[in-house]
Amino acid sequence: MTPHLVIAGGGITGLAAAYAVTASERARARGIRCTLVETAPRLGGKILTEHADGCVIEHGPDSLLATKPWAADLCREVGLGDRLIPTQPGRAVYVWYRGRLHPLPEGMAFGIPTRLGPMVRTGLLSPVEKLRAAADLILPRRGDAEDETIGAQLRRRLGDAVVDRLAGPLLGGIYAGDPDALSVRATFPLLAEWEAAHRSLIIAALARRRARDAAATAVRTSPAHGPGASGHERGPSPLFLGLAGGLGEMVERVDASLERTVRLTGRTVRRIARDTTRPAAYRVTLDNGHVLGADAVLLATPAYVSAELLEPLVPSVAAVLRQIPYVSTAAVTMAFRRAEVAHPVDGHGFVVARGSPLAITACTWVSSKWPHRAPPELVLVRCYVGRAGEEEIVNEDDDRLVAVVRADLRTTMGIAAHPVLVRVARWPRAMPQYPAGHLERLDAIDTGLQQTPGLALAGAAYRGIGIPDCVRQGTEAAHRLLMHIIGEDGTV
Repeated sequence: MTPHLVIAGGGITGLAAAYAVTASERARARGIRCTLVETAPRLGGKILTEHADGCVIEHGPDSLLATKPWAADLCREVGLGDRLIPTQPGRAVYVWYRGRLHPLPEGMAFGIPTRLGPMVRTGLLSPVEKLRAAADLILPRRGDAEDETIGAQLRRRLGDAVVDRLAGPLLGGIYAGDPDALSVRATFPLLAEWEAAHRSLIIAALARRRARDAAATAVRTSPAHGPGASGHERGPSPLFLGLAGGLGEMVERVDASLERTVRLTGRTVRRIARDTTRPAAYRVTLDNGHVLGADAVLLATPAYVSAELLEPLVPSVAAVLRQIPYVSTAAVTMAFRRAEVAHPVDGHGFVVARGSPLAITACTWVSSKWPHRAPPELVLVRCYVGRAGEEEIVNEDDDRLVAVVRADLRTTMGIAAHPVLVRVARWPRAMPQYPAGHLERLDAIDTGLQQTPGLALAGAAYRGIGIPDCVRQGTEAAHRLLMHIIGEDGTV
């Protein structure tokens, strides 16, 4: 019988896993095949790109974090290397606070200053609040190693104002979460490492910047990269990458690259049971009653979906999975005639300080952040609503949601014009949260799954919510399951 891997979930995690099987020479030599089961009528999960009126509209994530290489590497492997583009360099990010947009101080890392001058000059903090932040330079390091929240660590080191106006909007926005509820070890472990190694977060951030500047200088002055070699100096590495036609290109190209893979879209896995006729194998029942025999199963589904499927097999794991909370969000994208927008739109966008009466949590100035995402005569913006503790607005109808966002754009950017294009994308229970103790919960899940060899979990609910982390998790899970199918001795 041909070895068979069933992957439940056709988002980027499941696609990366299926691609890892396609790319594996050992899997190809042994004829291992995949079935990819996705409830939605399309693959890609939260990656959803639309092209309309000359605009590239990302309804889900719009970029890949360049410092985590797994997604960009996958793009290059499937032939999209020349389609990777950086965000426009040298553009500011703003913070909405007390009725106006303030430039985010230059040189912020995780909301921590790597340059003291811009922090001293910023209008986002009062003199007293700046002195409180500077106390980080002399405060002792934490005495224990227990997990704490991002908010707890940064409030302890830098004060409340830094969390509410700088770090909180930036870091919490990634998870649509409350920084006072997110585990620092699970979300930004570097912050815990900085305190352990340097005591002061500011000292650590300054040291990091000096090291990066020294490395950049070494590259610029080396013979291999000097003017005599290339005719120009290499610029700074981009922090974020996108694809020229949107991240949907990644989904399409990975899908087109799959071999020995059956895609079942519009189908749902309803039950997973052990196959009593074959050791260490499973029977996967779909919503139409069809049963798939599987030598291994990867659940790349939301934690709450995986919990229901694992309840009959490993109820202890199912119980832990149900403890992972999710938040609902929405994105409202609008295009305006440039002639009707007085704001200079001279940056990547803005985030909103905590305590603001605005409904939106952030706004991306898409046509300024990304080259060629809209015709020159249009300004394209995308606004985000919904976060932990503030999810009710996501359930409003489209007309109400658009009206609320337009009112906030009028307040923040002075845009009173009618949009020429409007799109609303809702993402119910789509953003997993990593509360304090998240890593301990993952350890409990790993221990419980030892009872079900050949069954694995991967995805945004576990070890990173960004696209690169999901690609990494899907790839690593596929390799583990291939080893289970093939066997350590190379036999099937």
